Amino acid sequence: MSMIDNRKRGRPTVIIIDDDQSVREALRGLFESVGLVAETHGSVAEFLTADDHDRAGCIVLDIRLPGQSGLEFQEELAKGRHPRSVVLISAHVDVAMAVRAMKAGAIDVLTKPVREQDLLEAVNRALASDSARREEANQSAALRQRYSKLTERERQIMTLVVAGKLNKQIAAEVQLAEATVKLHRGHMMRKMHASSVADLVRIAGILEG
Repeated sequence: MSMIDNRKRGRPTVIIIDDDQSVREALRGLFESVGLVAETHGSVAEFLTADDHDRAGCIVLDIRLPGQSGLEFQEELAKGRHPRSVVLISAHVDVAMAVRAMKAGAIDVLTKPVREQDLLEAVNRALASDSARREEANQSAALRQRYSKLTERERQIMTLVVAGKLNKQIAAEVQLAEATVKLHRGHMMRKMHASSVADLVRIAGILEG
């Protein structure tokens, strides 16, 4: 199956970046043997020419690569707008290198030759992490869309409700009748799909994040 076909199917892809062709092919075979979609690249530069930031999946990344190293690229991904879940592999891993990688968010750092079960477990954790991050991003985008539809008054009342103020206190602060505050508050809660004050506080926290 071609890379284009994989993307059209929308399945998570395990991206293998390693300068050793035999390693790339062996890893691709391993992942495909358990039903995962995999693609290979010999360098970071080669991967970047073909990457689609919106694709779900994870990266299995050799630390020592021609050009930009895997560790440098992983740190760049972690700081960028398009983070990826990364499993790092290398024939030579020291403690300092592993600590640096984990601090930058690596799912795992494995030493070659990698045990198949260890790698599959790490990749499954990476795919789960990617899925959770995408779900969180989708939820945040949906909440921001809802928030954009609030009126200025509804936003004002939302802020005061989240601050823990009662309808009577809000009415005095915004100089409206309490019944009018209740009306605006009800509209705001429905628009934000909030079923309780606790739910609204959680939503506000996501929006602020």
